[in-house]
Amino acid sequence: MNLQLRRVALTFALIITLTLSALFGSSEGAIAATNLAKQPAIDVDVSLGNAAGELQFFPAKFQFEPGRRYNLHLSNPSGQKHYFTAKDFADGIWSQKVDAGNVEIKGAIHELELRANTEADWVFVPLRSGTYSLRCTVPGHTEAGMVGTIEVMG
Repeated sequence: MNLQLRRVALTFALIITLTLSALFGSSEGAIAATNLAKQPAIDVDVSLGNAAGELQFFPAKFQFEPGRRYNLHLSNPSGQKHYFTAKDFADGIWSQKVDAGNVEIKGAIHELELRANTEADWVFVPLRSGTYSLRCTVPGHTEAGMVGTIEVMG
């Protein structure tokens, strides 16, 4: 079986397992989710703006693979709040958790607001291939160029 076909099959199996686990409380689905949660996370750093006040994501382009676990380390070194908004991307991933300060958030997450000089970690697994837009939804920031692209390669 070629690599691309194998990835599609694994991604499909993961989606089915997680869906069954969520809907029926299946112990097999829970075991698969637990194994996925134990997979080492690939660290990816992203800065929302910078200390000079530039309205950009650093980097502005991301590539992920379905079925791999990632830890997106978000930091906002600027003096103003920023949003990491990529709703279509967020709809196609399994969010394990977000760690922000002393709080761990679980469940569906569609955007993160980072206040000035804060950090957060978003641990997730992409499930669906595609190219997704990223933007900061603070008024004027998207228009000023605070946009990016997230690609999930399948």
